[in-house]
Amino acid sequence: MRTQLSAAVGAVALTAGALLGAPAAGAQATDYPTNSFRVEVGNTWTDGKLTWYNRSVLVEGTHKSVSSAGKAYCRLTWGRTYDASRALVGTRGSDPGDMACGTTRSFSFVVPADIVGGAQLVRICLDDGNYNDLLCAPYRRP
Repeated sequence: MRTQLSAAVGAVALTAGALLGAPAAGAQATDYPTNSFRVEVGNTWTDGKLTWYNRSVLVEGTHKSVSSAGKAYCRLTWGRTYDASRALVGTRGSDPGDMACGTTRSFSFVVPADIVGGAQLVRICLDDGNYNDLLCAPYRRP
């Protein structure tokens, strides 16, 4: 009888411990790391947030152009992803409809990084309206 009682008490303690250690039903999955970026050329810029997923990087932000005198004065934002060895993995940029010409515009795009572990580095570039890189800056995965 004493053995059965000990076994019953032990089973209740194990069950309670398992329930207390379990995550809540509504718990969030692991958050993805984020960091901010800013690239400036004169009085034009691109800035925003990078969200690092397992096989891509989400780039969200705004870019600014101060003149609409022609495509050379417009601004676009591009991103290129790299692996840990700094080998290029993918390229992607803001949609041409997001081009800023004499204004400030929002953009959001995903840069693919279809490798195990995802991208370890992304280069964010501020381009003119002719897709010429004006300045690029590297950002490491946090």
